[in-house]
Amino acid sequence: MRLLVAALASELQAFPETLDGFDRLVTGPGKLKAAYGLTRALDATAYEEIVVVGTAGGVDPALPGGVYEVTAAIQHDVQDLDGVIGQHVSLPPRVATGRDGLVIATGDSFVDDVAVVERIRGLGGVLIDMETYAYVWVADQFGVPIRVLRAISDTAQDGATTVWDETVAACSVQLRERIRDEYRV
Repeated sequence: MRLLVAALASELQAFPETLDGFDRLVTGPGKLKAAYGLTRALDATAYEEIVVVGTAGGVDPALPGGVYEVTAAIQHDVQDLDGVIGQHVSLPPRVATGRDGLVIATGDSFVDDVAVVERIRGLGGVLIDMETYAYVWVADQFGVPIRVLRAISDTAQDGATTVWDETVAACSVQLRERIRDEYRV
């Protein structure tokens, strides 16, 4: 059995309520809710794979819209005791999925600011979200393979919040098609 995970129910709106071979989990937005929800699910049931779907901001202007696989996650909203942005005082600076793909920068705020986007680019992030780092870290703690698929919903700049509200449905359709194609469900 696999676990299909999203932060928000709206990211799953194009998916049927039940999907053969998958349990479903909606954690809520942000790193703490993501970590808590996924930890509870993995503590209760053994899964062969976690498949995360959802939206992400695209911070590389050359990257076209679509669905992308994530290879690694960094945190853009932490700093260590020396003030180094992206370095946590006790967590690894980067967690990996073991799959080929793009680097996503995770933080606990919805980014719609050009200056923050530039900082994220400087850290090596190509996509941005609010949960992936936590999902990947928790999956690693439990030794469960994880796959993260993110559909670009906005450019994480001025007006991104409004754009996200308008595009989440289309992103859900793209993600549903990808899951259907790759998992035959």
